[in-house]
Amino acid sequence: MTPSINWDLTSFFPSFAGAERASFEAQLGADAEALLASATALPALGAAGADDGWESVILRYEELASRLSHLATYITCLSADDATDERYVTAEGRLNLLRACVDKLVVELRRALGPTSEAAFDAFTERPALRSGKYALSRIRIEAKTSMTPALEGLAADLGTDGIMGWGRLYDSISGKLMFAMVHPDGRKETLPVSQRRSLMADANREVRRSAFITGNEAWRGMQDVLAAALNHIAGTRHTLNARRGVAHFLDVALHQAGINQRTLDAMLQAVSDRASVPRRGLVLKAKAMGLPATSWFDLEAPFPLPDAERVSYAQGVDLVKGAFAMGYPRLARHFDDMLSRRWIEAEPSQKKRPGAFCIGSDVTNETRVFMSFQGSLGDVSTLAHEVGHAFHAEVLRGTRILERQYPMTLAETASTFAEALLAEGMLANASLSANQRALLLGEVVSDGAAFLLDVPTRFYFEKAFYEERAQGELPARRLCELMTSAQRTQFGDALAPGEEDPLFWASKLHFFIPDIAFYNFPYTFGFLLSRGMYALFRAEGPAFLTRYEAFLAHSGRAMAHEVARATIGCDLESPKFWVDAIDTLIEPTDELEKLLSRRSS
Repeated sequence: MTPSINWDLTSFFPSFAGAERASFEAQLGADAEALLASATALPALGAAGADDGWESVILRYEELASRLSHLATYITCLSADDATDERYVTAEGRLNLLRACVDKLVVELRRALGPTSEAAFDAFTERPALRSGKYALSRIRIEAKTSMTPALEGLAADLGTDGIMGWGRLYDSISGKLMFAMVHPDGRKETLPVSQRRSLMADANREVRRSAFITGNEAWRGMQDVLAAALNHIAGTRHTLNARRGVAHFLDVALHQAGINQRTLDAMLQAVSDRASVPRRGLVLKAKAMGLPATSWFDLEAPFPLPDAERVSYAQGVDLVKGAFAMGYPRLARHFDDMLSRRWIEAEPSQKKRPGAFCIGSDVTNETRVFMSFQGSLGDVSTLAHEVGHAFHAEVLRGTRILERQYPMTLAETASTFAEALLAEGMLANASLSANQRALLLGEVVSDGAAFLLDVPTRFYFEKAFYEERAQGELPARRLCELMTSAQRTQFGDALAPGEEDPLFWASKLHFFIPDIAFYNFPYTFGFLLSRGMYALFRAEGPAFLTRYEAFLAHSGRAMAHEVARATIGCDLESPKFWVDAIDTLIEPTDELEKLLSRRSS
């Protein structure tokens, strides 16, 4: 049966304009206000009768958060699929008001949990109804140490709706409507949404890639001053709030959100720096195969220039993912089949779509939805596997409480990239592959190494430099371009041809403009390397490892990343050695690719 390329959202609400969605939204808002009023009226934890009241607030908060996820998933899916519909843009604004109310509720939880002694906190969280949520509550308690007064935090939440969140929505609106004038190699001109640009920059034809890069950047350049203002205001708001809250360094917030400590981040970045030659070698091979001294930015996601690099249909892409999953991880394959049969995936390219891909879900129905624009590249096939990996993570956590599902991005990206590794391994295991097809697939593995170990760290170092300078005042678009070019030159070295950087990458990358998550970059490298390390264990141990892998996913919201990894799979993430060993798993596929390419050229 041909898989549907469009999702079905009717299990959320029969229609956006219907009474069911409006009633759900109105009741959610009323309940949020009522719960906030109840929490605000409670005395501090430990006062007479207060503990019972706070337990009730926490349980009601979880129920409220689950309903908010249901509504937010529905609206996010609609607005991503049709960025031109003003009804959805307005709904996103209302959604942010609801989030602000819930944020103020968390402020009250910080007021309750922050001042408690260790003994009092332990006693409170040992209550049967709270015990399994202790780690999540401990994170709220930590946040209380760097918080303003409840009144000021409430004001910040209210102002954020039209402030920092508004700047993020502005980016979504611009990127969702922005078009570029693509010129094809045959001279044909076509006006396309920027959401389709990335796939064109993964085309086998270098002239297609070059044109998509140049014409796409012309469109982004036309918006650079507006986007520079948005980025400056997002960062400026964070700096102001950090100063008011007593946050020692802007990276402290990112570390907390990522569920890691500085030692873990340093160990990973040190390994990435020490072993930069491994991913750079892959790009050197690609450049050589293209007959170039070094790659250009628009070559990074391109397949190696070999025969059999034709695009695949969505149905073929689905079969590739399904077959690889079935071979290596039958439970994941069954979940993918279930997603397909229930139409949980939206993959059709559209003029109205926002760029990017994501997986999102409802904690009410335990349903997920995957969003992407499938245009037939092997990168699109990998993206499909990646997002299904996220969905499987949610499946493993089905039935757990909301407080246990709040896992950090670092561990979220591990599940998705583990699924990508399964895809690559499964495709490479096909005995009928020609030498060229095998080289193409190995090229994808090597290119992933460059993406996660060179491109993503570039984003981190750019953002770090930007935040350091932004502390002294706003930066013009020109300076943002300079910082981006400098970061690319440093990370890619000689593997990227001089003058072939992408100075406007900061404008075209959504991740820099996500207002509620700081440094949406290094967790990708973290997840990629952790998954490669785990996949090496899987290859060594066989299916028995998957029990430990699922335990890892199940515990991802119960402790910090290094603690989860140590307890479930026995890895030390605070040591550079783990990360070096994970990077070195790329040497074998790079060696094989080099041999295949040399035979072809001889």
